Amino acid sequence: MAYDKNQSRIFIFDLCVFSEKNSNIFNLLSEGVSDGIIVINEEQIIVATNTSAEEMFGYEKEELIGKPLEILIPRRYHNHHDTYVQNFFAKGGKRQMGHGRDLYGISKNGHEFPVEAGLNPFKLYGSTYIMTLIIDITERKRREKELSHWARIFDESLNEIYVFDTDSLRFINVNKEAQRNLGYNLQELTEMTPMDIKPDLNLSEFRSLSKPLLEDEMGKVDFETKHLRKDGTLYPVEVHLQLSLMGEKKVFFAIILDITERKGYTEKLEKMVEERTRQLTKALAKEKELNELKTRFLSLVSHEFKTPLSSILTSITLLGKYTETEQQEKRDKHVNTIKNKVKYLNTILNDFLSLERLESGKVNYKTEIFPLSKVVNEVIYNANMLLKSGQKIQYPDNIDEAIVFFDEKTLELALSNLVHNAIKYSQKIPLLI
Repeated sequence: MAYDKNQSRIFIFDLCVFSEKNSNIFNLLSEGVSDGIIVINEEQIIVATNTSAEEMFGYEKEELIGKPLEILIPRRYHNHHDTYVQNFFAKGGKRQMGHGRDLYGISKNGHEFPVEAGLNPFKLYGSTYIMTLIIDITERKRREKELSHWARIFDESLNEIYVFDTDSLRFINVNKEAQRNLGYNLQELTEMTPMDIKPDLNLSEFRSLSKPLLEDEMGKVDFETKHLRKDGTLYPVEVHLQLSLMGEKKVFFAIILDITERKGYTEKLEKMVEERTRQLTKALAKEKELNELKTRFLSLVSHEFKTPLSSILTSITLLGKYTETEQQEKRDKHVNTIKNKVKYLNTILNDFLSLERLESGKVNYKTEIFPLSKVVNEVIYNANMLLKSGQKIQYPDNIDEAIVFFDEKTLELALSNLVHNAIKYSQKIPLLI
């Protein structure tokens, strides 16, 4: 910046004023202030500084005195700054510099930092000066940015967040998601307490829940309850309650999770488990019943096998004794007994195997057209060998005309079981079929 002779004379005068007549007073006052102090004349030349300003901008005193104020202002602000200072000199009066705008200073090493500046005009020996009080607000800006970040997280969280007084329990702040889900606006909520939206929780219960927080016994309290919306509907929530500070004041800080979907899924899962348990219990009961039936059946089969086997063994033993020719009739009797008993055993075994196949679902049905007499004749023929003394089977009339469409083996098995049971459990009377 170029200066003419008049400007040089003015600067020398200003320098003399501050360096000789008032240096002691200025130094005494300015060095006791933690804020940076820069004094400029009407030509915006720096005529005095304090140690705080020198340290803030990274200059020695002699590097600043006599230099234009612009060396402390980032270049992009130079054009507007001259106009602001000139207007200030014209109007006078104390005020904050750059009201409503962000101000920045630049240090000797080129580092820019945010500042706050207060302008104070004064006159000394007929000349006007401006004393600028400068504060480095880097830390404040950082905190503001951090607070703004957390405030944005608070307001934009998809969970409901509530801040409320520990004494009155009135809500102090409630985020947007809570307002949306409840249907109340912030002004309405600041007149309410947690009990107004938690119908299942009274004041005494809440005080009991929050007591461990106030007495520093726990850092967080978790519990489940229900929230009541403005429209009267309820929804399940999970509450995470903590103690926090707002300035010097203790407040409760609650993060609320809407667990409607989780509850729905849990209830569905519980019903599914209940249904599966019921089905399993039923299946186990059925399995137990089947096992008991099989046990009884095997016991019955074992008994049924024992008698004919004993008869067969007896007949074989006696056959060995009838060696003479005239004893052929006795031999034939025992041979017939053996044949009948073997056939009886074969019938029982077939019945058993057929039942096993039916239970396991391995039976292959072959339906066809055949006369009913075909099956009945076979069943009666086999059953005749099992008849007790005095029993006989009466053959049905007109059976030769009956034609059926069925599985022949299955029908034969069913009729055989019926006839065999009738023979076994009937007295010595004729059997009708």
